[in-house]
Amino acid sequence: MIWRIARKEYLEMVRDGRFRAGATVVLGLLVVSLLMGWKHYSDVSAQHAAAQRATRTQWLAQEPKNPHSAAHYGVYAFKPKLPLSFVDQGVDDYVGVAVWLEAHKQNDFRYRPAQDATAVQRFGELTAATVLQLLLPLVIILLGFGAFAGEREQGTLRQLLSLGVPAPTLALGKALGMLVALGLLLVPATILGVGALALAAGPGGLAASLPRLALLSAAYLGYYLLFVGVCLAVSAWAKSARLALVALLGFWIVQGLVAPRLVTDLARGLYPVPSALTFTETVATDMAGGIDGHNSQDARRAALEKRVLQQYAASRVEDLPVNFAGIALQEGEEYGYRVYDRRFGELWRRFEEQNAVHQLGGFVAPLLAVRSLSMGLSGTDFAQHRHFATAAEQYRRGLIKTMNEAMTRNKDDGYRATAADYRSVSDFQYTTPPLGWVLAQQSLSLLGLGFWIVLAAAAAVFAAARLRVTG
Repeated sequence: MIWRIARKEYLEMVRDGRFRAGATVVLGLLVVSLLMGWKHYSDVSAQHAAAQRATRTQWLAQEPKNPHSAAHYGVYAFKPKLPLSFVDQGVDDYVGVAVWLEAHKQNDFRYRPAQDATAVQRFGELTAATVLQLLLPLVIILLGFGAFAGEREQGTLRQLLSLGVPAPTLALGKALGMLVALGLLLVPATILGVGALALAAGPGGLAASLPRLALLSAAYLGYYLLFVGVCLAVSAWAKSARLALVALLGFWIVQGLVAPRLVTDLARGLYPVPSALTFTETVATDMAGGIDGHNSQDARRAALEKRVLQQYAASRVEDLPVNFAGIALQEGEEYGYRVYDRRFGELWRRFEEQNAVHQLGGFVAPLLAVRSLSMGLSGTDFAQHRHFATAAEQYRRGLIKTMNEAMTRNKDDGYRATAADYRSVSDFQYTTPPLGWVLAQQSLSLLGLGFWIVLAAAAAVFAAARLRVTG
């Protein structure tokens, strides 16, 4: 019985010109956005690889110079893109893709495509994530708004129920019919996505990316299931197909367009972050006057000199067996680490608190939950940006320490770093976090999406029971 109902529902839907037109447009946009995402990923990955090789070559090819000058010369670190980023570019366009690693400073990330966006682009770019999160639910609404309300208007709903068809069976059959029709969109798109992923990741990368792709597909399938449940519930509740359509479009607008804006403003209001100028001034004040305001740079240097002289049983800096300038520079770096750890730690915590508000918003609007999951599984969320930023900063500290130690070992103030000193600094290698770590960061979004799936299923079941009583 269920399959007969599903088949009838499916045939009616695919014969409906509104569905064919809407599905054709959305499928076309999805194909175009996937191809554009794949091209963007391929181009950016090639550029990052070339730039990373170039910055390594420049570091090794430096002429002999003071080791501290070499530390100031620095290197760039480029954030690698995961193959699935062609589906969802996440926050990458806003947080930057590269950071300059140099002495004394923990720099902010550079090269943010959003800064160079045109006025039209700021309204939003066409990405596969946009189509999957906003446009496909519209197709589901077109499929489902008349599921019960339309049959009620035509008088066929009472006939079906009078024949003894249980309302839950009827609802399940309609849901299956909608999903099969939706498969006409999703199956070709999935095949294209896997093909694009294979081209982007290569044979080895494809196998490594499949678990993320499987979970990403499951998250979007759950998102569409909850829309099917909501459509059935609203269609069963509404007295007319027109009223069901208006209610469902209202739900789509609120959860897809209004709620994200409101949650963003709420997060900013609850957990404001300082401006870039204020942050820079705060760090400079801490560096000059001490974190507690009572330990200036001069006082710290005098205390260091006294400690080093005692350590080597010397009475003057000139009598030390090592270069005191190298020790002082490293000591200054160590103090700077304390300042940056404190101030960047406060800043990161603020961003994480804002991110938590967004994830909690998934309990209000399912789009926020699936968007967060999509970014996380694509490797483009804030948590993975911070993971890379932390790795880059640890590399910077190692590079600076290596140069300062080369300076300390050579008492001659005229010492110049050699090619061996430059080679002693290893190339920057970054390992992306494992899938379990990513899912742990997305725990609230997982719960939010699960909450909506259960709520939508319960609403559909309740609506079916209501049909049985009043039909």
